Amino acid sequence: MPKVKIPRKSTTIDMTAMCDVAFLLLSFFILATKQKPPEVLAVKTPSSVSSKAAPDKSILITLTKEGKVFLMLGDDTKKAAIIEDVNKTRNLQLTSEELARLKKAEYIGVPFNMLKSYLDASSEIPATTLPGIPVDTANNQLTDWIRSVTNVYAGEDQRKLQEMLLVKGDGEALYPLFKNIKSAFKANEIFKFRIVTEGESVPIGSELYKTGKNKEN
Repeated sequence: MPKVKIPRKSTTIDMTAMCDVAFLLLSFFILATKQKPPEVLAVKTPSSVSSKAAPDKSILITLTKEGKVFLMLGDDTKKAAIIEDVNKTRNLQLTSEELARLKKAEYIGVPFNMLKSYLDASSEIPATTLPGIPVDTANNQLTDWIRSVTNVYAGEDQRKLQEMLLVKGDGEALYPLFKNIKSAFKANEIFKFRIVTEGESVPIGSELYKTGKNKEN
């Protein structure tokens, strides 16, 4: 008796579930990706072979080749407290509206006596036209900002604070200006901070290169 042949049918796959998963993953990566924080001004940093990553929420001090100093308070959970502390300790008498604007600002780049006019400006002032925070020996206002930072972080692990403090200076900036930034840290008993540099490969044959090779072997 002949066998009954079953007719062949084309196979169909329902891709609805797969598309749902793909879009869910895409949405997750878009929302979870950490964006690079905006830079105040473009500076050309010196190069080094260090490759240690900087913390996500860093306190960044930028020094331009013209000698202007800008401060970015990257940790939003502490930013408001630092601004309120400096307003109190320096007796700036900023209004609640001015404090709110300063807390939303991405960076600080004016002296204390210009803060009110800067915050009351009708439109955003470009960073290139700002004078920066004074750091000269007679009037180093960065010292006051760092003091408020240490006041807010008092009682916490100071090693974590030191890891968050970054200085990004242009390679053409004069050393006395960088020294004044160091003086602002030293005045607040902070003796360790990180310097942002442009990464480069380890020179072949150097001691650091040999050390890395020995670790690999």
